[in-house]
Amino acid sequence: MKLATLKNNTRDGQLVVVSRDLKTAVTVEDIATTLQSALDNWTAVLPALTEVYDALNKGDVPAAIAFSQTQCESPLPRAYQWADGSAYVNHVELVRKARNAEMPESFWTDPLMYQGGSDAFIGPRDDIPVASEDFGIDFESEVAVITDDVPMGTDPEQAGQHIKLLMLVNDVSLRNLIPGELAKGFGFFSSKPSSAFSPVAVTPDELGEAWDGSKLHLPLTTHLNDELFGQPNCGVDMTFDFPTIVAHAAKTRPLSAGCIVGSGTISNYDRSAGSSCLAEKRMLEIIADGKPSTPFMRFGDKVTIEMFDQQGSSIFGRIDQTVVEYKK
Repeated sequence: MKLATLKNNTRDGQLVVVSRDLKTAVTVEDIATTLQSALDNWTAVLPALTEVYDALNKGDVPAAIAFSQTQCESPLPRAYQWADGSAYVNHVELVRKARNAEMPESFWTDPLMYQGGSDAFIGPRDDIPVASEDFGIDFESEVAVITDDVPMGTDPEQAGQHIKLLMLVNDVSLRNLIPGELAKGFGFFSSKPSSAFSPVAVTPDELGEAWDGSKLHLPLTTHLNDELFGQPNCGVDMTFDFPTIVAHAAKTRPLSAGCIVGSGTISNYDRSAGSSCLAEKRMLEIIADGKPSTPFMRFGDKVTIEMFDQQGSSIFGRIDQTVVEYKK
């Protein structure tokens, strides 16, 4: 099943069921008005939503409308929790290597995670407003899962059953602000502005064999200013799978329905697949040449993030964003 949230001048938008080919949609006010309300009552509403989805794909819904990705909010325009991991430890290792810093051995066994701002996500086709190019503007192409209620202390073997939806992420980072924040020893804040998620969130069964219950085995394609930047495979070199990082997030607290847990930047050891963020490419340049040659994003630069199935069809729709100067 595919679900999206249309803009309707409210904070949480209007939930719609979207056809598999992303061409049509239908509102489901009689079942759930928002995605959060659906997640709050997931077991109860899932059969009805599935029935609508099946009918929509057969063309049996007279009230269906044309689906426009440009009218989408992020599937959850705001969420109770946004916790982003760093599941591809080779990416972390590369970043540290470029600055001659030794990586603690614990990074391979204990997941890294930060708690991001979740009160105001931006839409998948909305501009990315940034006050200054000097902040070091970067994109991060990722995959995320949405959970139902996860009890505190849930182990990885149980955590997988709490994953209800998957989507793509552009976890925007302001790289030049990060060192100063981390030096304070208190983590990210200003360096992590609002993230954006794909137009559509999908249930795991929609992914077929590409989803094995813990990893998504498909490339994630990123273009920068219409040029291919990278397409690493999400199922390759993922040190911590999704059940593991969901369990890590729930180690000392319960997670409420609608919690979003991200994979971190997709990264493969095989660098021929390209990268999923500018920082990684710059680090490879530092290692090879002693200095970076790729600049961070500037006003007017565009990034697109999309995933395709084996037949070449878009699964989640496309994140398509342009960086603009923020003016008060």
